[in-house]
Amino acid sequence: MVDIVKSNDKIANLIGNFISEHNAENVLVIDIKEQSSWTDYMIIGTVNSMGHLKGLVRQLKELLSDNSIDILKRHKQIADDGWELIDCGSYVIHLMNSEMREFYDLDKLWFSGNIIFQSSKSS
Repeated sequence: MVDIVKSNDKIANLIGNFISEHNAENVLVIDIKEQSSWTDYMIIGTVNSMGHLKGLVRQLKELLSDNSIDILKRHKQIADDGWELIDCGSYVIHLMNSEMREFYDLDKLWFSGNIIFQSSKSS
């Protein structure tokens, strides 16, 4: 069991680091296993434009596929609202523009979770 948890932490950190390396800001990976019955990790990053969002989603889907991580619900097109949610079961990824992130404040919603990755890039 411990090996599975460490492996899942490793994958969550891989996703967070990937998003950060691709210029998303304020990337957080929050372990919410104790607070949630439907997912283990909330991964949140801020994008700076629709082009950035679209490119990052495309590259992220490749990373997930290369690591045999299934996306549970696929969208053909990225929504124009500036928020893309990618549900991978144990990993729920939110890529949001700064306005959406500030408005929905998911960081505050999941504040009691354990932050296992935080990018050094901030807005």
